[in-house]
Amino acid sequence: MLLPRTNIEQKLNKLRAKKFDVSSWKDQVNEIFRKEEENQGRILQNLNNSVDIGKNTFDFDSLETNKIYHIDQIKKICIDYRLRFLDSKYFKGKLPQSALLAIKNLERQHQTELKGFKIIAPSKLFKLENADDPLLFAPMGNDYFYLIHKWGNDLHPLRKNIMWFFKSFENLLFLTFIISVLLTFMVPDGLFSKHNDTTQLVMIFFFMFKSVAAVVLFYGFALGKNFNTSIWNSKYFNA
Repeated sequence: MLLPRTNIEQKLNKLRAKKFDVSSWKDQVNEIFRKEEENQGRILQNLNNSVDIGKNTFDFDSLETNKIYHIDQIKKICIDYRLRFLDSKYFKGKLPQSALLAIKNLERQHQTELKGFKIIAPSKLFKLENADDPLLFAPMGNDYFYLIHKWGNDLHPLRKNIMWFFKSFENLLFLTFIISVLLTFMVPDGLFSKHNDTTQLVMIFFFMFKSVAAVVLFYGFALGKNFNTSIWNSKYFNA
């Protein structure tokens, strides 16, 4: 005697009937989706209207210690890589669904509503007031922050080295010096006289240095640029 083949749809229907009232199943599903939409709307509102609340209430036994960071650690990374650490309401990039899901899971796990979100990202990803790898945080209090989610691409491997020149005035002055030296040695022999000597090289260097410094100063003042140490937590474009 051949055994009847198994109909998976029928098995699913029987399992559903054991746990739910079939006559009101559609209404139950609609209610679940309605609550989910309300929950997501609340999270988006908290992200778009983030305020400094000081801290969120977490269940410390459920926290992952490798996701807890102090403000000093965040500040150093932002300065080294020329990033900003600002309220999520200034973020103009699109938050991925995975970030919203991470917030939902964290709220469900800790039985709390998270607020005061902050994001680490390059300046271009923020809507900055005039006067490539985002990380979403929630404040824990006492200058500690909990990493909720990371998305996007990693930063360029040379970004830290490149941004080192913009950490302070001294670093920028060193960059100006290096560029001036390179430009000095790029001047063809005999351009100003038949024979190049030390005095002429020094004069050319000073000319190049003043020219490069003038361009750097003009660029800095015209575009409102500032050093990494000043902008890492500033909401202003020309801070």
